[in-house]
Amino acid sequence: MKVASFVICVIVIASFAFFVFDQTSTASQRQQNKVLASQDTPAARAAVLARSERAPEQESGVHEGIDDASQALTAPFSGIVSPSSGEWAVRGVELLLALAVYGFGLAFLARVLSVKV
Repeated sequence: MKVASFVICVIVIASFAFFVFDQTSTASQRQQNKVLASQDTPAARAAVLARSERAPEQESGVHEGIDDASQALTAPFSGIVSPSSGEWAVRGVELLLALAVYGFGLAFLARVLSVKV
């Protein structure tokens, strides 16, 4: 059970790390789009349209698998934070709850069960 707790925590942390990396690597592009969108000129609109039509980057198989596993593991906590709070808040709370429940909870349960055996 301790191994399962560790593996679950690693999956959830890795998924959050991928999220942070994705968010920080595209932050500059999003800010540039906001600035261009605030300028109401045909050239600015064309630049925003050209940037938005680019194909999104594909996730690697490992990245996608970790994200899918993390979503399944954090699904019980998905209704706790409103999506309107922002993606960072949702992901952060889900991470903390998953670490508390799966990390602390399963490790505690493993200790209790090993004492009684």
